[in-house]
Amino acid sequence: MRRSTVRNVSLAAVAATVLSVGAAAPPTTGSTAPVKVPVAVGYGGAVASVDADASAAGISVLRAGGNAVDAAVATAAALGVTEPYSAGIGGGGYFVYYDAGTREVHTIDGRETAPRSADASLFLENGRPIPFAEAMTSGLGVGTPGTPATWEAALDAWGTKSLRRLLEPAERLARDGFTVDATFRAQTQANEARFRDFPATAELFLPGGQLPVVGSAFKNPDLARTYEKLGRQGTQALYRGGLARDIVRTVQDPPVREGATRIVRPGDLTVRDLAGYRTERQRPTKISYRGLDVYGMAPSSSGGTTVGEALNILEGSDLSAASPEAYLHRYIEASRIAFADRGRWVGDPAFEDVPVRGLLSQRFADSRACLIKDDSVLTSPLAPGDPSDPRPCAPGGTAAPTTYEGENTTHLTASDKWGNVVAYTLTIESTGGSGITVPGRGFLLNNELTDFSFAPADPAVHDPNLPGPGKRPRSSMSPTIVLDDHARPVLALGSPGGATIITTVLQTLTNVLDRDLPLVEAIAAPRASQRNQPTTELEPALYDSPSRARLEALGHAFRLNPEIGAATGIQRLPDGRWLAAAEKTRRGGGSAMVVRPAGRP
Repeated sequence: MRRSTVRNVSLAAVAATVLSVGAAAPPTTGSTAPVKVPVAVGYGGAVASVDADASAAGISVLRAGGNAVDAAVATAAALGVTEPYSAGIGGGGYFVYYDAGTREVHTIDGRETAPRSADASLFLENGRPIPFAEAMTSGLGVGTPGTPATWEAALDAWGTKSLRRLLEPAERLARDGFTVDATFRAQTQANEARFRDFPATAELFLPGGQLPVVGSAFKNPDLARTYEKLGRQGTQALYRGGLARDIVRTVQDPPVREGATRIVRPGDLTVRDLAGYRTERQRPTKISYRGLDVYGMAPSSSGGTTVGEALNILEGSDLSAASPEAYLHRYIEASRIAFADRGRWVGDPAFEDVPVRGLLSQRFADSRACLIKDDSVLTSPLAPGDPSDPRPCAPGGTAAPTTYEGENTTHLTASDKWGNVVAYTLTIESTGGSGITVPGRGFLLNNELTDFSFAPADPAVHDPNLPGPGKRPRSSMSPTIVLDDHARPVLALGSPGGATIITTVLQTLTNVLDRDLPLVEAIAAPRASQRNQPTTELEPALYDSPSRARLEALGHAFRLNPEIGAATGIQRLPDGRWLAAAEKTRRGGGSAMVVRPAGRP
């Protein structure tokens, strides 16, 4: 067993990596984009996101005396402008907050909910599941948005600035425009066919009927007006009144262009569903790993329980001394087991009896860890264990496959000069969500209800993730905060990527805490993702490496995935500085900024 507390995460390597980098927030003027820098170190607080304009919005709030919660809301609102295919007020997410004053971690479940009319047959037609593509691009897949309510709940509980003030940077960005990059153009191009089938979407995202040009300024005056409305009237303006009626009208009668051949099913979201939406404040998940406390998001997310169980499984392995192949083997097998248990047990706790305590118990993890052998590979789909009866190496029951989840979520992390920390993951599900823009309002609606199981894998086994009235679909979003044995922050991180979010967060955590990689290198390291499937996904650097052949010799099977996740994180260094880190290349690279680079406290 390793030491009781983690070592000082390779400070020499960190210092070498960030020497003379420390990015602050450059001015944003018109279509001039701030430069993306993947790592920054300094004082006064930090923000990391996938987008430089969004990170700059958060830093501007910190410089004006706001705290980490204020900065997170401002950053999220800006991401709704510059990352509209990944997040926005038409979606939802999970907000994890560390309060430096009380040294406690709190969470907000801002997940979308199904209409009150929904039942287990929501995605069935003549007793059979409809095609996923038809569910994705429809009113049927749209859940009640939770993002605006999340902002309100976070600010009411812990914020210091008004929503109106915090929306101003995003409002300016939407009105004046941001610079189109290659990622934004590529994502638009990938959605071009379905965007053209919705006149409001085509008018906004295909200006003049053409794909946006890299380097041009992209403006969204409708969204600027919507933000201005929310700033004046509060987020309840989205849940009641004219904006709510516009959302309902769009869902119930999707505005499809004349002559389109696409099947676009209507949904049954109502003004009552919107008016009745509430966020949920719940206790975070918590496990101990290498003497540190790891906090995550409880169900309806499966992130906290699955990351936590996998870490508990790995607790008995010395990953620091393992060869690259032995490390990957253990990590892959722990992921496989944790996903097997996730599929059977995790759903919306308002509807399902989710055994969170059992899933996170070390006793249960040990009973599952004994399945891992150094010289062989488990077979997927692996059957789940029973947390209420954790018998060592028990064969388990019927396996539950991993449901598909859209990959274009986004994650931000923020901290402030007082030591508060936020890890916030938000989404509209698939890249471009439902593809349906609310006419005149400037934002896309989510397709989050497609995260439900369309039908049970085995009719004889209860599926906790079937649709239900007002139910939240299971998610893999995994905003995570790690504290030391004095309840002080060590690091916070999260990622987009659908079900690969869980493996991305798990691999990044073990890269930092076990393999001693600097956070920016832990984020950049090539990824593997096993989700209780016959094959494990590998990014090219691993797929083309000697490690692949050595692992295949053990029995592993792999398939290529060009890109997994797009993480961001922050770290509190022993000398009191904040380190912010983001992707170097994935999704065009991310943006890390601090209030005062390097300088003295």
